Amino acid sequence: MSTSATQRRLKGKVAIITGGAHGIGEASARLFNKHGAKVIIADIADDAGHKLAESLSQWAVYIHCDVSKEEDVRAAVDLAMEKHGQLDIMFNNAGMVDSHRSSVVEYNMEQFERTMNVNVKGVMHGIKHAARVMIPRRKGCIISTASISGVVGGTTSYGYTASKHAVIGLTKNGAAELGKYGIRVNCVSPYLVATGLIMNYSAKGKNEMETWGSSLANLKGTILKAEDIAEAALYLASDESKYVSGHNLVVDGGFTVVNHDWGLYRP
Repeated sequence: MSTSATQRRLKGKVAIITGGAHGIGEASARLFNKHGAKVIIADIADDAGHKLAESLSQWAVYIHCDVSKEEDVRAAVDLAMEKHGQLDIMFNNAGMVDSHRSSVVEYNMEQFERTMNVNVKGVMHGIKHAARVMIPRRKGCIISTASISGVVGGTTSYGYTASKHAVIGLTKNGAAELGKYGIRVNCVSPYLVATGLIMNYSAKGKNEMETWGSSLANLKGTILKAEDIAEAALYLASDESKYVSGHNLVVDGGFTVVNHDWGLYRP
């Protein structure tokens, strides 16, 4: 079904989506563009990023961006300003999965540092440089991808868990400071989504991973997809959430409301 002009919730807005070439980022780029946004896809996957931009409207472009490098994020924001004269939405979605899940006494600290560089510094770079251009206009929306691992412990590795807790903290600090400029800062915390990033670290197939994840969740009858997280980000990016700031929108089918160690609600 096509999206009519009256339904275009981001019409006239300019959005940067980091990690925009695959998974949640790709789904968000497609949805934001469908709703009228001029989208800048920022990623390190050059071939996929260019291909995606070409498949969308003339208002989609790709830029190589390693979010762990401040100069790359600065360049993406500068591109938005040079090309469109404004930045309305900064979606800090890029991230990496830390696959090291052994005991803390055996933990690889180089892996920990790499995870923090991408997942935490990358978000901080995005908030900093989005704020740089949004403050003068006294409006804007900053969204970051966190995780249920930022809400509970024990579901993923030390590095990933720590990084996603940090994203939620950065979101709260950003909202506290930037609200006086009319800038909203929020994050979205997905449950397990079988994206390529996740599947690279799993021996399971995509269908098997989705079935396994659904079996652990307490909401039955549906499977979480990247498009569902894109819809959550669309809400946070749109004027429909005009008074929502400092919020962590958890999209987990109720997973984090249950103590899974007790197993009281498992099928």
